[in-house]
Amino acid sequence: MLRTYLLTLLLGVVPVSELRGAIPFAYLNGVPLWLSFILGVVSNALVPFIGFLFFATLHKLLDKWGFYHNLFEKTIQRARIKVGEKIRKYGLLGLMLFVAIPLPITGAWTGTMGAWFLGLNRRRSILFIILGVVIAGIIVSTVVYTGAGIASIFTKTIEL
Repeated sequence: MLRTYLLTLLLGVVPVSELRGAIPFAYLNGVPLWLSFILGVVSNALVPFIGFLFFATLHKLLDKWGFYHNLFEKTIQRARIKVGEKIRKYGLLGLMLFVAIPLPITGAWTGTMGAWFLGLNRRRSILFIILGVVIAGIIVSTVVYTGAGIASIFTKTIEL
């Protein structure tokens, strides 16, 4: 069971799966749903802390190269112009909702990268990303719970 807990925590932090993979994995491996939710949300809530540190460190290392510096500056200018109005309109609430939608390409990693890339306030971004993670955890847990119940109509338990 310890192995399942550790793999759940790892899945919650990994960019591809995040809590969309962690919660179902834990639940389908015998972890109660409430604990699956906690493990998935807690591990995924670490992402903005890791992400901001990772992006800042990587950027600092790569920014010394002229090619990267020029490409980054052009890209960030275009992105700020393109999404600047939406950021002003929806702000951190939009970031939270983006993270809260448990679909591919949305989530804590993408939200953190976007917040860092656009230069949003780090502390406030982390708070809103974590709120989005909690909402996504509730959605995923609900889908897992109802999905597991729906699947039971296709199977029959035989007692010996």
